[in-house]
Amino acid sequence: MTASLVSARRLIDGNGSDGPGWALIEDGRLADSGTGEAPRRPDREVDALLPGFVDAHVHGACGVDFATPGADPAAAIAWHAGRGSVALVASLATGTLDDTRMRLAELAPLVRSGALAGLHLEGPFLCHGRRGAHSRDLLRDPAPAEIEALLAAGDGAIRMITLAPELPGALDAIPLLVYAGVRVAVGHTEADADTVSRAIDRGASVMTHLFNGMPPLHHRSPGPVGVGLSDERITVELIGDGDHLDDRVLDLALRDCAGRAMLVSDAMAAAGLGDGEYVLAGSEVVVRDGVATVAGTSALAGSTSSVSDAVQRLLARGADPALIAELTSVTPSRALGINLPPLAVAVTGGRVEVL
Repeated sequence: MTASLVSARRLIDGNGSDGPGWALIEDGRLADSGTGEAPRRPDREVDALLPGFVDAHVHGACGVDFATPGADPAAAIAWHAGRGSVALVASLATGTLDDTRMRLAELAPLVRSGALAGLHLEGPFLCHGRRGAHSRDLLRDPAPAEIEALLAAGDGAIRMITLAPELPGALDAIPLLVYAGVRVAVGHTEADADTVSRAIDRGASVMTHLFNGMPPLHHRSPGPVGVGLSDERITVELIGDGDHLDDRVLDLALRDCAGRAMLVSDAMAAAGLGDGEYVLAGSEVVVRDGVATVAGTSALAGSTSSVSDAVQRLLARGADPALIAELTSVTPSRALGINLPPLAVAVTGGRVEVL
């Protein structure tokens, strides 16, 4: 057995502790921790210890698309865990209803075992005009019978469903999903601000990757972005990879959505593999210089990064580790009803390191 005692100038556990502390790591796992001075001379010292990251929107990595029936998700889960994302909500992009039901049934046992923190359906209830990489031919309006079939296949493992609230039947579907214990996220939508607000009135509580997959903010037509920035009832996802959002826009969202913003990766199967040609949600995707786009277009198709990459960018710009813990652990855990992960990440010298 290998053991290492790590002392930190700041132990930020997400439950209010933010001061000197320590963690005992045995065989790569947290064995014990505490506040104050370490019980013996530490093996090493770091600037801060943080909870592991919760990635609430992630499609895969290492060639694995979480939505593909029969695909073993182990490599993708391990890749993200090795970068600090110890709790993944596996996002299933739009597929046929049969494939989606099959995949939900395959992944549900992994949620019950704790290997995954939940499942997220990003589709098929999305707007055609803001579909991104999702196949136009597979998009549908939310019909009660189809929703019931998806919930049954998920057997309690579905944590969140993204939908466009302007679709026929969408507003009526929201309270049914909430009653079933599913978080409803507004996304891939062209809804006006009033429709988005009605969706929140009915129980929608998350906005899928704010700014992306929706119209830009307009001073006379605020749309989803305006509601996301101003409505305190909704938690917003932010993709902080430097490609989906300009740093100034990210700063605006962090200021206006303080306490209700969470970093997500939106990582797709190409994460960890490098440049090349791939398929996501039935669309051909090209990755060049680490940026994934729908083939033949400039439309972004998820990312090839992890939450830790976004964290690293924020730290390089002077972000406080307490903000990092809020964005990556505290807020997503609260928004999705997930247990806060244990200490799993160190920050030292402005760099992220997995314990």
